[in-house]
Amino acid sequence: MRRKIYVGGALMGAALSALVLNPLARAEDFYQGKTLKFVVGFSAGGGFDTYTRMIARHISKHIPGKPATIVENKTGAGSLLAANFIFNQAEPDGLTIGNFIGPLVLQQALGNKAAKFDGRKFGWLGVPTPDSGVCVLTRASGINSADEWKQSKKLVKLGGTAPGSTTDDVPRLLAVATGFPMQFVTGYKGTANIRLAAERGELDGGCWAWESIKPTWAKSLESGKVKPVLQSMMKSHPDLEAVPLASRYARGEEGKELLEIVDSVYGVTARPYSVPPGVPADRLALLQKAFMDVTKDPQLIAEAKKARLEFKPVDGPTVTKMFQRVYELKAETKTKVASIVLPKKQ
Repeated sequence: MRRKIYVGGALMGAALSALVLNPLARAEDFYQGKTLKFVVGFSAGGGFDTYTRMIARHISKHIPGKPATIVENKTGAGSLLAANFIFNQAEPDGLTIGNFIGPLVLQQALGNKAAKFDGRKFGWLGVPTPDSGVCVLTRASGINSADEWKQSKKLVKLGGTAPGSTTDDVPRLLAVATGFPMQFVTGYKGTANIRLAAERGELDGGCWAWESIKPTWAKSLESGKVKPVLQSMMKSHPDLEAVPLASRYARGEEGKELLEIVDSVYGVTARPYSVPPGVPADRLALLQKAFMDVTKDPQLIAEAKKARLEFKPVDGPTVTKMFQRVYELKAETKTKVASIVLPKKQ
């Protein structure tokens, strides 16, 4: 028999039971009057920032209590500073959401000591859309096709942010898997900075998500100042069917295996959203639902269409399972990948 509680002569059993059994009621009480902060690991104007600011503008209506939202850019080390902050310093109260690049989980699983977290312990909310990796080169580079790049006598200079990011890891894996000549210049704060460096002639281009390149580099793509020449995924993006896949140039079985890792780790889980370990289960579940709801919000979709952003969301539990598989890679595979993407000095 359920125990009844009386306060000041009033029967409180039913009301208390409803509150205990309905986590949304507790969450509404918690989020009312609060501010939800998004911490983005890359600079303003890049793809991560663009997606996050759009999500932040619409997510409040999908959270009971309708908290205010703010976005903070915590740049550095290819979003590793943001990842470490979310795991180690952010309060586990459900009021801070991190957006850093997912392949950092691979870096940590491979033994990167700078990654001070365990990817299995974050509360993963989801991914707004899988990444479709593509290498884009400037007209000034003199390279107009993948075949020209493959046969080039000069190293093609590509910009990156830091180990663990798509901009760095994917071209390094491509170089080993295909033999394309590349030179790497890393340390930029975000893809917006890489774009500017390429337009100034400091770089020949870079490799990252078409979902980011398409909206943020639109004018240069339309004018022909930059051009996509190689896709790093195993299947073509509908916009890029004329652009060859790297798998065409794979060197043996090892090359194919490396490209499959690119397709999974740097594709589906490339731009995840998470909360720190220890966030109460009811708040995590609420934020996971809110994330999926906002990525299907009609107003957000209309805004995204104008901004040329794609939303094909992947839910938090699925992202959690995919990151778990990173820790289950074969030992020999980990050793090979680590030799390519881990920083040489730790």
